[in-house]
Order: sequence, then C-alpha cells, then structure tokens
Amino acid sequence: MGAVVTALATMAAIIGTGWFLGRRGTLGPSGLPVLARVCFSVATPALLFETVAHADLHVLLSRSALVTALSTTTVALTAIVMLSFVWHRATADVVFGTLAASYVNAGNLGLPLAVYLLGNAVAVVPPLLFQLLVIAPIAFTVLDAHLGAARPGLAGILARTMRNPIIVASLSGLLLAALPWKLPAPLFGPFILIGAAAAPLALLTFGMSVASARAEGEATQRRELVLVTVLRTVVSPCLALLLGHGLGLDHSALLAVVTMAALPTAQNVLVYATQYRRGQALARDAGVLTTTLAVPALLIIAAMLR
Repeated sequence: MGAVVTALATMAAIIGTGWFLGRRGTLGPSGLPVLARVCFSVATPALLFETVAHADLHVLLSRSALVTALSTTTVALTAIVMLSFVWHRATADVVFGTLAASYVNAGNLGLPLAVYLLGNAVAVVPPLLFQLLVIAPIAFTVLDAHLGAARPGLAGILARTMRNPIIVASLSGLLLAALPWKLPAPLFGPFILIGAAAAPLALLTFGMSVASARAEGEATQRRELVLVTVLRTVVSPCLALLLGHGLGLDHSALLAVVTMAALPTAQNVLVYATQYRRGQALARDAGVLTTTLAVPALLIIAAMLR
C-alpha cells in the first residue's frame, strides 16, 4: 500500500506545482495551450513510440489482456449509450466523456504501481496498448471528422487521422515491435529523453488547468461527471474482477488487472481536450475526482487481493 500512497503523492506534488504556476501566471496567458501542445505533439508521441516498440506483443493475446479489453469496451459503450442516446450530447462531448470514463492513467500512475505494487511493469502493457491502438485512434478519427473545417470523405479522414502524432507514434512503435529484429538501443535515446517529459508535462498541464479560469459558458454537467466517476472508479474494477474470476486468472494476474482497471482518468484526456478545445471542463473535473477517489479504491483493492 505504501507504493500506492507514494505514487499518488508524487503525482499530487507535480499537479500542485502546475496549479501554483497557473495561479501566479508564471508562463503567461499562452502557457497552458503551448504546454498542452508540446505534450500532445512531441513528448507523448516520443514516449508512446519507445514504449510500444519495446512491448512484448504476446501480452496482447493473454487472458489478462482479454479482461482489460472486455471491461474497457463495456465501460466505453455504456458511456456512449448514456451520453449520446439518452442525454443527446454533441459528438465531441460524447467522445471526451467516453475517454474520461475509459482512458486510464496507465503511464503516469499505472507504471509505478505496476513496478512497486505488482513487481512487474508488464501489467501496464495491455491497458496502455488497448488505449493507444484502439480507443485513441477511434476517438481521434471521430473528432477530426466532426471538428474539421470541412466534411472529408473516407480518404480525407484517413489522411487527417494518419497525421495525428499520437496515432503515428503508436502504429510506428507497433511496427517495430512486430519486426523479427530490433533497432540498436542508442537510436531510441532521443525518444526516451523526450518521452520522459510526457508524464510531468501532462501533470503540470492538469494543475495549470485547475488554476485557470473556465471559459465563458464552460461547465461540467453534474450527471455527466457522476456517470464518468462511477464508471471509472466502481464499474471498471468490478467488471475486471468478475471477468478475471470467470476466465480463471490466478491471484497475481487478477490483482494486476483489477488494479489497472481502478486507475483514475488519465491527465492526457485533458491534454487532448485542450488540443481540440472541447470537453476541457469534464476532463479536468473527472481527473480531479477520480484521482482523489483512486486513493481509497486502490488501498481497498490492495488489502483485499494481496
């Protein structure tokens, strides 16, 4: 449990630094969007490229990966049904609500938890790759199609999607991971160095956004925040627990998938929302609330399943 507390405290300290910078106006009025753009276009793609390129693709075929895919998909579909068909929200709002409910903090919090709590970083690979290779491409494709200046055809959508740095980095890393030979390690040096900035930049962006004034008319609807929070904090780990039991996962694998499923909304959702200028309020509030609730949730899971 100490690892959970340490990881969350570290994140809170960096978020607090971002909040302080935002309150003081240290980086000026353009600081937040520029920081988010650097994180979205440079640091995060570098991290994802290097991470996916070194991933063991056999992990994607394990029962743990199946539990992650099924539970995440169920949460995402539930959010889509509620936001789109019940509450009739705009397409971009549905996308960011779904991301807030299903896109977990696998990199910033999941990785240290996997290392210190579970003793193996491989636990973070299934949720990370499912998010990067399935959820993110679908979300960005929909956003680019609906928020573009024009309604492009299929070729235009594909061309615009393939210019997205997150998708390009993920697919490039997947290609390298599938090759029978590996590139020399020194070639990854720049990506490792730049990618190391992704997590703190995302957390700083999150902290600055909390301190910044909301845009006129920007507000989170309470029912949407409640939906996202319940799906992320309660439904997701419970689904993982039930599916894990049903598929016969052993004790350590079950602990891993449930822990990863209980992670809070990723700060990258706010980075994406800032980049697309939609859904910032929900992404920010969901990040704050689910991160706060993740502390007792992860402690309970660690006490029950360890």
